[in-house]
Amino acid sequence: MSDAMPVAELAADAARVLIVAPAAAQERHGAAVTASGARLLGAVAPDAVDAALDSLIAAELIVIDGTGIDPDRVAASTGRIADWTRGGDCRIVALLDAAALDLAAPMLMDAGATLLCDPSASDYAAALAQATAPPGARLHDATRERESERLRLLNEEVARLAAVLSDFAADPVRRELREPGRGYRPEPSGEPDPAPRAVRATIRARRLRDQHFHAELFADPAWDMLLDLYAAKLERARVSVSSLCIAASVPPTTALRWIGTMHDAGLFEREADPGDRRRAHITLSERGAEAMRGYFAAVARLGLMPA
Repeated sequence: MSDAMPVAELAADAARVLIVAPAAAQERHGAAVTASGARLLGAVAPDAVDAALDSLIAAELIVIDGTGIDPDRVAASTGRIADWTRGGDCRIVALLDAAALDLAAPMLMDAGATLLCDPSASDYAAALAQATAPPGARLHDATRERESERLRLLNEEVARLAAVLSDFAADPVRRELREPGRGYRPEPSGEPDPAPRAVRATIRARRLRDQHFHAELFADPAWDMLLDLYAAKLERARVSVSSLCIAASVPPTTALRWIGTMHDAGLFEREADPGDRRRAHITLSERGAEAMRGYFAAVARLGLMPA
């Protein structure tokens, strides 16, 4: 591995970046890293990642480009990188094909990586800028803040509807929500789950709008994913990362951000595939499932249609 430019030309606190990408893509990523003001430590092919990490003393960021590579090879490389960064300050930005999400995304999520799937140039630039900013001076992530605010509002609405069913008005203690923006703490509703077909009907009705209006007008990935996971839970079915991204009805990179946000909020959990330990499925947490149960019971009592 060789430095991309003399150290003297770089700021003393410039982030040190290693690129793991096919040879044809290394120059492009190198240019992007250099433009971000970071120090390029070098670029290696995915097959050479073991030797590169063994000789790497320190880095603040590893950029992984797994696009166009066999998913099993991508998973092997990303798993090694995730292990290397665990417990340290090195961040990961990973570009993945949809076909590699189910194998690579769970490991990378556990490592706190920023995941990109078919990203726009601005998505990639923003991820690099965020990842290479000095600790304590990370760029303000306006997208994440907007999504967190939407999640907070969603949490409050679901909790409110569950409160109607559980007669929270008679017991002020049960009205309490968790810390704003971090989810909610609904009491067990004591109501049965709806029929899975009722939840699937709600999903189908939401998708019908896309045939008449531009899908972006109604983009609501948090709720779409909650509905999909709740239906799967009732059907005792497993949901992969890639499948959940499709259910979100937004670009994959946006869906991946939302999966991370919902996991951080305690609504989603990751469950290892018993048949393939490399894979993981996304499930509703018990808290999330109880809130969805309360929501569907509340709208049924009020004679409303699920939205």
